[in-house]
Amino acid sequence: MKAAANQTRAQAAQRIVRFRSPVSFALLIATLFVAFFNLRFWQATAAAFSHGQAADVFFLATLGLVLTLLYAAALLMVPGNTLMIVVAGLLFPLGSMAAFCADSFGLAINSEMIRNVGATDSREALALFSPRIVIYAVCFGVLPQFLVARSRIAPLDLRGHLRHRLLFCAAALALAAPLVGVQASRFGDFATQRRDLHYLSVPGAAVQGLAEYANGRLQDAAGGTAAAAGMPRRIASPAAARPLLVFLVIGETARQMNFQLGGYGRPTNPGLSQVEGVHFFGNVTSCATTTAVSVPCMLSRLGREDFTLAAAARSPNVLSELARAGVEVSLRSNNSGSKGIAGDRRTLDFSESREKPFCDGASCLDGILTTGLEAELAARPAQGGPDRLVVFHQMGSHGPAYYERYPQSAERFTPACQSNDINRCSLDEIRNAYDNTIVYTDQLLTGQIALLRKVSDRFDTALIYLSDHGESLGENGVHLHGAPYEVAPGEQTRIPLIIWMSDAYRARFAIDGACMRGQLPRPYSHDNLYHTLLGAMGARTDFYRGAMDVMETCRATGN
Repeated sequence: MKAAANQTRAQAAQRIVRFRSPVSFALLIATLFVAFFNLRFWQATAAAFSHGQAADVFFLATLGLVLTLLYAAALLMVPGNTLMIVVAGLLFPLGSMAAFCADSFGLAINSEMIRNVGATDSREALALFSPRIVIYAVCFGVLPQFLVARSRIAPLDLRGHLRHRLLFCAAALALAAPLVGVQASRFGDFATQRRDLHYLSVPGAAVQGLAEYANGRLQDAAGGTAAAAGMPRRIASPAAARPLLVFLVIGETARQMNFQLGGYGRPTNPGLSQVEGVHFFGNVTSCATTTAVSVPCMLSRLGREDFTLAAAARSPNVLSELARAGVEVSLRSNNSGSKGIAGDRRTLDFSESREKPFCDGASCLDGILTTGLEAELAARPAQGGPDRLVVFHQMGSHGPAYYERYPQSAERFTPACQSNDINRCSLDEIRNAYDNTIVYTDQLLTGQIALLRKVSDRFDTALIYLSDHGESLGENGVHLHGAPYEVAPGEQTRIPLIIWMSDAYRARFAIDGACMRGQLPRPYSHDNLYHTLLGAMGARTDFYRGAMDVMETCRATGN
């Protein structure tokens, strides 16, 4: 028995991977990441810096060496052998998801992406589930743990740890400096001109994003004092005026360039293109590339440059301001990103509904958003009553399972991608599926305008549609959304803004139609919604700015 125990211990000892110093362990881990987790990074970097010269190979090899040394140096900053091994073990699951996002969609895991994941519900998470993500999780997240778990680094005293680390840093600098120096121009371009490549580096970009997210949460917790504002006020209504009824429709993942109304070559807006009085603003940009930031940002008075979630939490958004001004505000949502935007206002969340024919148990079509609304409006008194703002938050064109966002009746473009693993579909199939979601959105907006027309004998009505952000459909190898804003492609930041007003609404506020048409090419952004919505409801706050109100220029003085 003793011999068997000794044999077992001997076999276990053979499975241990021993390192004579923390430097050799850090170099191995760094090499694994640079060599095996950065497929998309190396593809994009080679495409950007390959000019058919031998120097191209030298640059890429030097860059690989520099990244390996930098990652090893970063890992060596972790004190102690045991903690370094633990940190290395944690990096692999994070790196596996970062590699999956980069290789599959050309996206990085940054702070906004992490925040968006935190706001994602189970149905959106399941939409990303595919055999591909399982392969990445197992091969890059789980299997390396066997190496990490069996790693043992020779113990050193404090002086030994410092000596090994300082000697490594000196040797790394002596090796890398001359290699970088002889290619200073290329490395300068890489550092300053191609920041998009930095975000594809695994695990560096993901670790940076995680640190920025944690810092943001600390700032959120720290709180602060919001700028003081007086009570919102209403503009006097004409005598015997009917109540206002305005629909604000927050779109999801709709990009401007795929709207027929904006000049797209496909008939994606067959309904709206036939509706008189529809104004399509095609030069509009989003506040961010994720729902978790864009939606609270568009409703805030802060504007993109000054917006943080912490600051927004300390000041009322436009929905709260309107409610304080006496407007009856309600929210109808089919999107998990609606959390908190309506405060304590009446909210109908359809995202977990199972109502047929809109829901299949996993998700719901946006047609469910108007369920029961016509009857509710019909039950209102024929005269009087408060002004109403109804906010709709769509699931819209959220990917990658575009085919789940529209019914068969809206499938105008075929063949459409029928998988949530879009890497299995051609770019044409992906575009067809996405364009079908825009067709469905067009159907819904046309129907909402028809409903507003139907009740226009009792309300003065208007509709505003604005998407939260756009979407990449494979341009330059990038899919979905969530790219860091400073390097985000226009497909993810250019969004549609649509405004429709009934004749009675237009007359009430003396809005000049020709003037509105003249505003269509002007540049606008999410920053304009706070002011435009206040103006649309005949309300003002201390922070209202007429120059930011899309319709103010076209109103008669005093309206």
